[in-house]
Amino acid sequence: MVRMYNTLTRTKEPFEPLNPPAVTMYVCGPTVYDSAHIGHAMSYLVFDMVRRYLEYRGYRVRHVQNFTDIEDKIIKRSRELGVDWQDLTAGYIDEFLRQMDILNVKRAHVYPYASREIPEIIRLIEGLLDKGYAYVVEGDVYFRVRADDDYGKLSGRRLDELHAGARVAVDERKEDPLDFALWKASKPDEPAWESPWGPGRPGWHIECSAMSIHYLGPQIDIHGGGADLIFPHHENEIAQSESFTGCVPFVKYWMHNGLLQLGGEKMSKSIGNLVTIDELLARHDPNALRLFVLSSHYRRPVTYTEESFAAAERGLERFYAALRPPSGPSGPTGPSVGRESPRHSPGLRGGHGR
Repeated sequence: MVRMYNTLTRTKEPFEPLNPPAVTMYVCGPTVYDSAHIGHAMSYLVFDMVRRYLEYRGYRVRHVQNFTDIEDKIIKRSRELGVDWQDLTAGYIDEFLRQMDILNVKRAHVYPYASREIPEIIRLIEGLLDKGYAYVVEGDVYFRVRADDDYGKLSGRRLDELHAGARVAVDERKEDPLDFALWKASKPDEPAWESPWGPGRPGWHIECSAMSIHYLGPQIDIHGGGADLIFPHHENEIAQSESFTGCVPFVKYWMHNGLLQLGGEKMSKSIGNLVTIDELLARHDPNALRLFVLSSHYRRPVTYTEESFAAAERGLERFYAALRPPSGPSGPTGPSVGRESPRHSPGLRGGHGR
């Protein structure tokens, strides 16, 4: 029996998908305003391993991973560089997919872009308004957090103890400081789409609910992401998804990986505390990063240092040594699988079927 830890119940449970042997899995993808770092890679390696193991056990996994390609940071970055936001995000998406291929992360079956799912997002917001879970203020649409009786069940936080979370701006026009944006009215020179409430763009949280429901249905088996997404992002996903569909639970098994740390802090693009994926690949075997991640429990934080990564590389060399063909009297009987060809090591890479 497969068992997995469920963040929602805080217990390890038998894995019983909704419609076996099919498994639906949604993993939160990157916000593409800059190059991805190895903390991002850690998360996608973790869920690549989850998917590969479930497929090994005979399950048919349908994997969806989004790209957040419209967001405040993207708009700010495009202005700083004087580049169109679509050109900016397209470049980082291509870069990300190339890096995942080098790391041997299997491609998702669907990569929806937030900017291409506007009709689905609007449909979801309209449903929440019709049911009284949302309200309009001057072209903005907010979700009523207190209308959701069990809000906080994922993070274990109580409403009276909560403060406005990350990316939730304090706005005196809101009925409650904790209410979060579903739709943002457009500002001058910002990307915008037409909606029943005027031109604007989606809030961050609504994107994943709309894409998950659209491509996987109102209930899914696994939702994955980093532990930093538990609150407010995943908490808000649950609230708006279950309020819209009436299907509980929205996700049967919530899985969250620990965060990669550098210098005692979480690796983060916003503060520049990071090692980019390309920087690491320029110096190290990509399989060493996979082994580095595998060497620790996936839910625990991991500290990156040159010394700890060197230990993973030594462990990888032991794998390579075990896979090398034995040497006879006249020398090696086949090609060596070692440091001289780290990017093409057949013993550990395997095909994607693409």
